[in-house]
Amino acid sequence: MSKHILLVDDQRDILRLLRSTLDTLKNKELVIYEAQSGEEALLVASRDQIDLLVTDYKLPGMSGVEFMRKVRARHPEVRVIFITATTDREMRDDMLNSGAFGIFDKPIPLADFLDSVERSLGFVQTIFAPELTAEAEAVQESETQHVKVSDLLVNFRQDFNADAVFLLNDRGLINARTGNLRDPSMEVSLIATLMQIHNTSLKVAKVNRQEAIESYHVFRGDAHDLLFIPVTALYALLVAGEGLAAEDRILDTVRGLVALRGQVDKSLASLGVTGQLKFKTSPLATPPVSAATVKNTEQLARTPPSPEMEALLKKALGKKAEEISTDDFWTTAAQDLARKSTNPEVLSLEEAKKMGLISDDNS
Repeated sequence: MSKHILLVDDQRDILRLLRSTLDTLKNKELVIYEAQSGEEALLVASRDQIDLLVTDYKLPGMSGVEFMRKVRARHPEVRVIFITATTDREMRDDMLNSGAFGIFDKPIPLADFLDSVERSLGFVQTIFAPELTAEAEAVQESETQHVKVSDLLVNFRQDFNADAVFLLNDRGLINARTGNLRDPSMEVSLIATLMQIHNTSLKVAKVNRQEAIESYHVFRGDAHDLLFIPVTALYALLVAGEGLAAEDRILDTVRGLVALRGQVDKSLASLGVTGQLKFKTSPLATPPVSAATVKNTEQLARTPPSPEMEALLKKALGKKAEEISTDDFWTTAAQDLARKSTNPEVLSLEEAKKMGLISDDNS
């Protein structure tokens, strides 16, 4: 079934960029229309079905939100992605509150843009494995008694009133999630950056000769706060929510997140999923967690497993983390440095030979 995309921008170069970017998907189901004004775009929308509207926020004679409402009057189910150069907070809130699927600043991050387009049109495959038959599901549930990872995330989100909780792997893929970021447009870039932090934490732990790593990353933001914490060498948790890192909440949030990490770690271990470096929780780094802080964790320990999650993790998490050795790097660097003089006015023996000042026979 074909999907129809309408691109609207008064700059021809922007339209050409968006069109060529969408062409890289090589999806024969896509039908793409272009318009340089709201009036022209409304004419297109009146004649054809529109599944996704990609529009500049500032159009001649009207705002992108006003234009979106006119299109939705004819196509109520249309998804909308805004392209904007504005940094005005009220305008951005106007776009977010309108129900926009994504908002991208110029210059447009093309990887994130494509990700939003695919998700908005349903082209991205679900992170869960295909549903099992009722008989296979019953057998699988009876054989395993680990906690559902998805339920752990859902209950943490409810307990702490978070916007979203993600379980990420070291390749930057989302293995389980509940909720959404307030502005999901930059999800790809955000997760890729966070996994770089995760990999850096592993290197620091190795240099520091740690058997366990206690790495907590807290980012305060206007829309919401972000908390990022490793589970194993292959997995990490990301939590987003308004006020989670406020002074009066940060300690409870971190304690609850540590408790969640422990439960997720047990669930992954029950599936045989481990990393080369196991992140154990030290007594000092894990303060006692009150019953009010995590309400449903103990009940979840007796919850039947999620067959979809189990099948996913068994399939996707079989690879082992590669151990990165820095010995060869530093040995080579030291040898190269040793050949050079620290005095800029003194030539090394090799440099003198290259310049023809001495022959290869000289010592």
